[in-house]
Amino acid sequence: MPYASQQDLINRVGEDELLVAADRDRDGVIDSAVVEGALEDASAEIDSYLAQVYALPLPSVPRLINRLACDIAFHRLSPEADTATEYRRSRYDEAVSLLKKLAKREITLGMPQAPTARTQPSIASAPRRWRGRRLT
Repeated sequence: MPYASQQDLINRVGEDELLVAADRDRDGVIDSAVVEGALEDASAEIDSYLAQVYALPLPSVPRLINRLACDIAFHRLSPEADTATEYRRSRYDEAVSLLKKLAKREITLGMPQAPTARTQPSIASAPRRWRGRRLT
């Protein structure tokens, strides 16, 4: 399930901007399937970072994750020839930077984290015994 909806994306970037980025057939209407695909891809990218710290799926979608999903999806939707691509790229880079900090536990979402497994491997066997001239 995506961390953001098409309406979240419209609220964040504006309908006109989204239309430019997501009207693949040039009919003047946002292609919802294209937007949903980008939002699902963004959510999968976010999950790849969050899975290191949190049990997925998250019980609720924090506002930060919703924002990051919008920034990542909009960057993925944007045409390469668009003049504002550098701005969108910087928003994407900031989103990835925050996700890396979440994965390293430098920042938190304010919800319970999955426990970390920091145990050392060990091997157990029966003790060796001396039997005359050799160990068994």
